[in-house]
Amino acid sequence: MAKLSPTKTPRSTTTTGGDLPVLQIDQCCPTGLRTPLSRDEADRLARVLKAVADPTRLQLLTLIRASGEACACDLNDPVGLSQPTVSHHLKVLTEAGLVHRRQRGQWAWFSVDEDSLAALGSLFS
Repeated sequence: MAKLSPTKTPRSTTTTGGDLPVLQIDQCCPTGLRTPLSRDEADRLARVLKAVADPTRLQLLTLIRASGEACACDLNDPVGLSQPTVSHHLKVLTEAGLVHRRQRGQWAWFSVDEDSLAALGSLFS
């Protein structure tokens, strides 16, 4: 089966090792919410806000941040969800630029991108 690549990647993205587009929040909306957003900026910001609007993803974000770094294998029980579901939520957080993913052997390890989290918080200040 051929690997599909995104047809439209916003210019403020980079990719992770798995070719996932990652949003750079500080590049998306450098003036925060103090000036009107273009449609493109609003779409990119909405992607990040949707990522943190889910209770499971918020829980995962706080679990990862509290431990500094967390293996995906250790996150299923705390949130009470199956491994595929947790992996999906971690992918959304990674694509939103809120967590970093590092592969160590067969396990994926995640850490919070503190700069992105601070940039997200500064949008509302």
